[in-house]
Amino acid sequence: MHDLIIIGGGPAGVASAIYSVRKGLDVLMVTKEFGGQSIVSDDIQNWIGEKHISGVELAEKFESHVKSYDLGIQEGSKVVDVRRQGSNFEVEDEKGELYEARAVMIATGGRRRRLKIPGEDDFEGKGVVYCSTCDAPLFDGKRVVVVGGGNAGVEAVIDLLPYADKIYLLEKTNKLNADEESKNRILHNDKVEVILNSEPKKIKGDKMVDELVYEKEGEERVLNIDGVFVEVGSVPNSGIVEGLVDLDKWGQIKIDSKYGTTSEKGVFAAGDVTDDPYKQNNIAAGDGVKAALSAYSYLQDLE
Repeated sequence: MHDLIIIGGGPAGVASAIYSVRKGLDVLMVTKEFGGQSIVSDDIQNWIGEKHISGVELAEKFESHVKSYDLGIQEGSKVVDVRRQGSNFEVEDEKGELYEARAVMIATGGRRRRLKIPGEDDFEGKGVVYCSTCDAPLFDGKRVVVVGGGNAGVEAVIDLLPYADKIYLLEKTNKLNADEESKNRILHNDKVEVILNSEPKKIKGDKMVDELVYEKEGEERVLNIDGVFVEVGSVPNSGIVEGLVDLDKWGQIKIDSKYGTTSEKGVFAAGDVTDDPYKQNNIAAGDGVKAALSAYSYLQDLE
């Protein structure tokens, strides 16, 4: 029986683990891999303390740091269910292994909704990106296309304005579905061209992206670009606690943002799996620390 099981090896999970162990808790971390969503990034420029670091290097640092402490780590294993067993919790992984703890931390992150078109997987990290806040500076002086005309897509265009020379915004419906203030910031900018009623069909290139093929009015057309920013939403990895804790309409775990607590006593959550609006590595790590300290207080009160 562990004090705390932490599920996930991204910034939220690793930060939670380090702070929990330093508080003297018996911790088990269960994760498929270390690093989180940023592992595919070639050049991360906004991780505090590092001017430039790749996603792989950041994952290695996460792993090295957490393994320098005395805790249990079940690596290479994906959790499939979390359930209450009396006053405790039982966690089951894809191999059928069962683990028990008095409290659980959900730090399973999310995954970007993908376009599912030819070339997307081939050029991920080679011009196809999913985070404008992280990667906009990498496209200084470049031509880019943002796919998705909701708030996320329009905000990506705003992030790109100081950097890109030309920004196409591709939206499949006949209007942008973003708030008026955000739309007004881009619609009268000479850098921006909005293309409505259009769907991406194929991403092409040699070593890096250089074309996006899209369809408009039944006709295939081509944009010559250096980057594709995919902003069609994200999906939280919250299925393992569906029915155990309250989720919002997008499937995000509802938390008290001050403490990282959920609707179920003893279940805590941090990072991109939650309804925190800002999906960033640094914020996930900070939220992981808060949730870990809350879990520690909860466990102390049980004794």
